[in-house]
Amino acid sequence: MDWQVYIILCSDDSLYTGITTDVERRFTQHLAGLGAKYFRGRSPRQLVYLEVGHDRSSASRREVEIKRLCPADKRLLISSSGNQLEKTSSGRDQTD
Repeated sequence: MDWQVYIILCSDDSLYTGITTDVERRFTQHLAGLGAKYFRGRSPRQLVYLEVGHDRSSASRREVEIKRLCPADKRLLISSSGNQLEKTSSGRDQTD
């Protein structure tokens, strides 16, 4: 199964990192308030980063690596050529 690592920009300008097998479904769940407790008191604004092609184990390891980055390094990652979001979709936004 193809696992994905993603980053969502939140309403408070923080960055949430997670893993899933279906990023569109997971983003919709976050918008609906289902899943991560992180979204209590803040809301997801936009999917800003995506890595595809992981198995469950490598996705989990990569999620931990990204979560350990400082916010500035996460923003560099988002703007890097490793961001596969543009290759798979145009990104999700709450206003879509």
